[in-house]
Amino acid sequence: MKSNLVKYTLSLAFLVSTMLIAVSVGSVAVPIPEIIKIIGSELFRLPVAADVDSMYISIVYDIRLPRVILAGLVGASLAIAGAAFQGLLRNPLADPYILGVSSGASVGAVSTLFFNISIPFLRMYTLPILSIIAALATIMIVLFFAKKVDKTMRVESIILTGIIFSSFLGSIISLIIALTGEELQQIMSWLLGSVSMRGWRYVGIILPFLIIGCFLLLMNSRELNAMSFGEERAQYLGVNVEKRKMLILASGSILTGAAVAVSGTIGFVGLVIPHLARKLWGPDHMHLLPLSMITGAGFLILTDLLSRTIISPQVLPVGVITALVGAPVFAVILIKQKRKAAR
Repeated sequence: MKSNLVKYTLSLAFLVSTMLIAVSVGSVAVPIPEIIKIIGSELFRLPVAADVDSMYISIVYDIRLPRVILAGLVGASLAIAGAAFQGLLRNPLADPYILGVSSGASVGAVSTLFFNISIPFLRMYTLPILSIIAALATIMIVLFFAKKVDKTMRVESIILTGIIFSSFLGSIISLIIALTGEELQQIMSWLLGSVSMRGWRYVGIILPFLIIGCFLLLMNSRELNAMSFGEERAQYLGVNVEKRKMLILASGSILTGAAVAVSGTIGFVGLVIPHLARKLWGPDHMHLLPLSMITGAGFLILTDLLSRTIISPQVLPVGVITALVGAPVFAVILIKQKRKAAR
């Protein structure tokens, strides 16, 4: 119990510190005590101290805080989805980006933007819901073709099929871009992956899907523990493997689709963070899932901070930073997997 308390305390301390630093740092530096006063006044409806500059209030509440919170929610979504996929498929290489789920969600979102689709009764939720539907369809198709190629559904076959479909879907996105006229700039900036200039509206878009997806995954953490030792053993322990597998894949797709809808394609968060969390905190999904979520939120806030400060005043897409971190980690994990298999 004490050990778990330390894990959560350290993870939450990392998240809170990255949030405060990210809100503080920028072209105009905002002192952290002022940030605490401003956030406290908004949360608890307390009057802002008279000595707080009104410019600070505008910078914190209208510009930086929604960006930081959105980055945290996107990072949490991708990290917990990646942890669930890795546990389900029993492979540290599995994540929404590599399995093609992110690419499927991207096709759904790009198509929505390209054709200017707006479903009246869904309104602002049209984009995330169509992205989620595309993500779900992609993972189902990947599993269907993987089973056709390999009856035993080995993890390597699923991952390879996911990579193939990811490439195919990428070509569809390229085709849409080639046909795009006035929407090109909007689609290109979205595809590169960013949380800048989104505002509170986008926080409201992703939040319900994050709550639903995380709730479903956390409710299945015990089943994930059982399935991480193999499907046969899980069945022996009384787990309805097919039902739980579909539920976990659907939950991960909901989280990925919603994250992609509000931020574009941000790769490798679902690979790096669960792998790191598993190394630091252990493989028990009852704690691995929430700890991955907290760490993933802090990680993406930190990478977004780097993206807007590393070559300031220019802003890099946050997807570029995560790829620079994630690609070497992917290579290291792959080499270790190969060496382990060769023994």
